[in-house]
Amino acid sequence: MIDTKRFIAPGGWFAMHYPAAWSEFEDGEGSFLFYNPDVWDGNFRISAFRGNSAYAEANLRNELRERPSAQLVQVGAWRCAYSMEELEEEGVAYTSHCWVTGAGDLAIECSFTVKRGDAIQQALEVIASLEIRDLQQKYPAEVIPVRLWEIWQIDEAYASIEHEVKNRFALDFQGAEEDLPKLQRLVNEAGWSRKKRDPWIAVGIVLCVILSNELDGYEWRTLVDGNREAPVLQHTADGKVIDPLRLVWSRVKAGEEIDLEKIFQLVIGD
Repeated sequence: MIDTKRFIAPGGWFAMHYPAAWSEFEDGEGSFLFYNPDVWDGNFRISAFRGNSAYAEANLRNELRERPSAQLVQVGAWRCAYSMEELEEEGVAYTSHCWVTGAGDLAIECSFTVKRGDAIQQALEVIASLEIRDLQQKYPAEVIPVRLWEIWQIDEAYASIEHEVKNRFALDFQGAEEDLPKLQRLVNEAGWSRKKRDPWIAVGIVLCVILSNELDGYEWRTLVDGNREAPVLQHTADGKVIDPLRLVWSRVKAGEEIDLEKIFQLVIGD
């Protein structure tokens, strides 16, 4: 793969690289689904499971034993139990390719479903890129493409603030600069405790939503820094990061008064 994105699983269990044309989509709990939304070339799913210290090897051997069609293959540095299954949906024939692998206490299962006869090289390259992360190790902070997990956080924060503004003041909220006075009024009148971080984090996220709508070149990303996994804005040209937590919650903890217009102008002026 030439152009790739990086994915770190929530909780930091594993990391991988996947084609830049793919995006993450909602799937079952504990499973992560990726595919190209513009030109479909296969569904790639990956799931991870923790067990005892030898769980991955036991899971691989069990797959080889219980599934007669499974065979041991090497994909990059990974020993995998590989199998395939033919299926048909609405008159179209597909092949589902499956790899079971992992290391230590982490078992990983990957599948790639394509039209029958289509290439699977992309999936092999994703699997070859897999990294199992040591949960006891401190890794350098990374900013990666925004995950579905953080998109949900952004949507939830925005919905909660929008609801508060409409419910308290009977005003519309569009996520634009003109809404800053409404957001400021909410901050002034809501009476939130300065020890309760959730509403302040939500205000920071919504302020970033307004910034992203008003400024060119900013996109949502996911910050992974130790135990902290959070949405941030990043400028695509120079890499500048705007952290919703630092915009509002850090100021609240420091005992500062929250002036959203001032914060907004400070960010624009940087």
